[in-house]
Amino acid sequence: MPKLAVLDMSGKQVDEIVLSDAVFGITPNQAVLHDAVVMQQASLRRGTHATKNRAAVRGGGKKPWRQKGTGRARHGSIRSPLWVGGGVVFGPQPRSYAYKLPKKVRRLAIKSALSSKVLDSQVVVLDELKMDQPKTKEMVQVLKNLGVDRKALIVADQLEDNAVLSARNIPGVKLIPADGLNVLDVLYHDKLILTRGAVNRVEEVLGR
Repeated sequence: MPKLAVLDMSGKQVDEIVLSDAVFGITPNQAVLHDAVVMQQASLRRGTHATKNRAAVRGGGKKPWRQKGTGRARHGSIRSPLWVGGGVVFGPQPRSYAYKLPKKVRRLAIKSALSSKVLDSQVVVLDELKMDQPKTKEMVQVLKNLGVDRKALIVADQLEDNAVLSARNIPGVKLIPADGLNVLDVLYHDKLILTRGAVNRVEEVLGR
């Protein structure tokens, strides 16, 4: 079972915690991780692209010339797709790209993401995250104390306003609640910082 040191905000070890093998100690499934990331990225697409068909293009209400006798081809509108400036045939229209994976697959994906971070020694367990006042400088110092110098994902059991305000302006740092833990955020950030309460919550939900 993975065992990690529990650090306080000054970076000193105050305890040890044994992580659940069922959540943090599995063999990562790369195929499932890929599927989960593609699903999340697809859900983030806005899907607002659109082209105008012949009904949406302005103009073309009058027949350009009479049907017979001109020697030219028959046309009913200058906004036909055959014309320059006409409508687009089968062009993209607004749509949702979102889709869902089965629940068991999603659970396996997040467990694989967490286990891969543990295997890479990129997980830090924090005793608690409490800020007396919203100070970005103090949050930067906390991250330095924890040995974090790159992109970091902070997961707390409960979000406090002061902590949220202190972390939101730091480039590459994201603070989320334990219930909002997801594969894309875990893999995108180099370091994963979990509060002790967040570890308990994640194990409670995923260890069922």
